[in-house]
Amino acid sequence: MITACGLPDSQTPASRAALAIGTLPPAKAFTTPKPQRPHRSNRDIARDFLDLHFKLEGGTALPVFTRFERPIRLQVAGTPSQGFLRDLSRLLARLNREAGIQIQQVSAGPAEITIQAVSSKAIHRALPKAACFVVPNVTSLAELRRKRRSPETNWSLLRNREKLAVFVPNDVSPQEARDCLHEELAQAIGPLNDLYRLPDSVFNDDNVHTVLTGFDMLVLRATYAPELRTGMTRDQVAEALPGLLRRLNPTGENLPSQALSATPRPWIAAIEAALGPGSSANSRKRAANQAVVIARDLGWYDHRRAYSHYVLGRMIQSNEPDLAQRHFQTALDFLRQMPNTDLHQAIVRPRMAAYEIAHGNGEAALQRIGPVLAIAERHENAALLATALLIKAEALDLLGQFATANTVRLDSLGWARYGFGPDWAVQSKVREVAELRRSTN
Repeated sequence: MITACGLPDSQTPASRAALAIGTLPPAKAFTTPKPQRPHRSNRDIARDFLDLHFKLEGGTALPVFTRFERPIRLQVAGTPSQGFLRDLSRLLARLNREAGIQIQQVSAGPAEITIQAVSSKAIHRALPKAACFVVPNVTSLAELRRKRRSPETNWSLLRNREKLAVFVPNDVSPQEARDCLHEELAQAIGPLNDLYRLPDSVFNDDNVHTVLTGFDMLVLRATYAPELRTGMTRDQVAEALPGLLRRLNPTGENLPSQALSATPRPWIAAIEAALGPGSSANSRKRAANQAVVIARDLGWYDHRRAYSHYVLGRMIQSNEPDLAQRHFQTALDFLRQMPNTDLHQAIVRPRMAAYEIAHGNGEAALQRIGPVLAIAERHENAALLATALLIKAEALDLLGQFATANTVRLDSLGWARYGFGPDWAVQSKVREVAELRRSTN
């Protein structure tokens, strides 16, 4: 490879083998947020706001609206990394600038929000299926254990927000910790529900968006608008929302409504069974198939229909790659019919590009992966960006562009450190992508 590049040793980019055993660069970090304001009808946003605030994820209705009614102080406890603290500072600055919510970080004394950075094992002991979570009226896991069955920790019985704790893992990749921080802090101060019908929000269990979006910031700004207050009923909030949104989001006033139907529990259960732990591969494949059938029978043509095909493609990709590729293409076809789905498309494309790499189609792989890079960077998804760069490098290798390939591969490593974490995880991802070419060598 060095001979082919015609470069002296001191100028030769690192090869794939060197990357696997050499010293990896430090993690890269995103700098300037690039959220896009929602381009949706205020009527649809009002409906979303009500469903986000007046239901829990399991479907339980909430009788009253709640938020913090006094200045919010936030304290960090446990053992957070320096990178996590930087991400927290960026998030607090965004909440102030984009949502008008000032949260004062304090080092001691009383605080309305306590962020506990603890081990994943400690989190799983408290809530086995959760990567991170938020609980009212506690400040620590020890207090949560004492109050587990108390009405104080029951969200459905909450009438005032005065004190709560956010539990995030401190032994995962920087991106995973940041993603937990964004979602759980947003729920700590705002809506408690997630809605699969939202294409542009972290308040969605599909985990496509991992940092707060322009829609999310609008919802949080509306949550703390002077027109609303704790204790209001759904009808009272609904009455206030049209004028409130007209003031906060004037561009949404004249846009036509494109409201999506509610998401039924059977489809949610099928998706959860397909992606959840503890089931056999065949059971997960059956659940994914069921999600596709439900979406088809409901006549969906939105991102949820696409997500059904994407999940099924993931389930079968290793054993039925040709069929999986058709499901990914179907997902893309649906997504292209909808606005606000560029990130959804970017998440599908690496799997399609991987198929082309495995079949020795370098040019086709480049075409598949090309649009992903800018989208992943704009949405601050380092894991997606690193994966896309590694796939691009393999495609360039297939085309004989070895020097460029190695430069791209080296560029991927800093993002991989943020997206995947420790050296072994980064090296595993490098090997995983390199092995896509094993059938062509």
